Amino acid sequence: MTDRYEKSMMDNLYWWGVPTLFRCPHVGPEDQHIALVGVPHSTGNGTTERDQHLGPRALRHVSAVQRRVHSLFRIDPWNNARIADVGDVPFPRANDNEDCIERITAFYKDIDAAGARPVSIGGDHSITGGIVQALGGGSLAGGEPVSFLHFDAHTDVFTKVDHFLGAKKSAAHWGAYLADQGQVDPTRSMQIGLRGHPRSLDWLQPSYDYGYNIVTMREFRQRGLEDVIAQTREVLGDRPVYITFDLDCLDPTVAPAVSNLEPGEKGFDIDEAVGLLRAARGLNIVGGDVVCMMPTKDSPNNITALTAAAVMFEMISMIAENVSAN
Repeated sequence: MTDRYEKSMMDNLYWWGVPTLFRCPHVGPEDQHIALVGVPHSTGNGTTERDQHLGPRALRHVSAVQRRVHSLFRIDPWNNARIADVGDVPFPRANDNEDCIERITAFYKDIDAAGARPVSIGGDHSITGGIVQALGGGSLAGGEPVSFLHFDAHTDVFTKVDHFLGAKKSAAHWGAYLADQGQVDPTRSMQIGLRGHPRSLDWLQPSYDYGYNIVTMREFRQRGLEDVIAQTREVLGDRPVYITFDLDCLDPTVAPAVSNLEPGEKGFDIDEAVGLLRAARGLNIVGGDVVCMMPTKDSPNNITALTAAAVMFEMISMIAENVSAN
């Protein structure tokens, strides 16, 4: 196939060819602007929903559909930046959460040293702790703690018990221990979309105690998109930003295959979520992740996997746009 339009057409077929993430070359992070990573980890959640480790494989299956130009940004991210699929973090002790978190950190320290900005697909939300242990205070962040742009139905700042069903650096704890370790600055971080079914009336208090800037889903509905975007840009400012996107922030009708569904209050629709993501456009994004997909519960049309790929595409495009502007 020598015709570039024919090649583009074939590259967009998810069922054809070798399924790397977004059809990017499978090489190491050296000399890359962006490193795409799979993190097939499930033991940090501690619930019965343990198939989140299948998320990276499911997204690889469909991600070619999202290998597109960005019509709003007017860029082709795949040509604007050097982007590689660097593979999956290996977990030979996959049932040992604490070992897995340290292996994630070691894997991402190599990516950070190479100067590639990682965009990852999980895996449960404990992976963010392992990743930011490497990036917070690292080379990409210029030695500074990162600021979170955190989309979630839940705070993940759990302090009442030092483990979640046995996992210490769990999917519920990373927002606290990363702040304790100095790898994130909560006062310059945003937590948006919180609506989880609370087990106590003070469920938000740990986040407030750490200084996170919180926008619950109820508050978002009252304030509106533009007001929250303005706050987000002011809070993040010139900080190194890490985006973490839990698919359960979306309404279950948009992303049905997630590990901790919260059906009692409407979550984000996809336009709202993408609009909020774009609050980070032009900022110093050092990396991002999409977490908590449950492929074994997805619809036959793979809608949750496709939605996860669309969210990753937005992160990739914002980083690629910054690369092309520099």
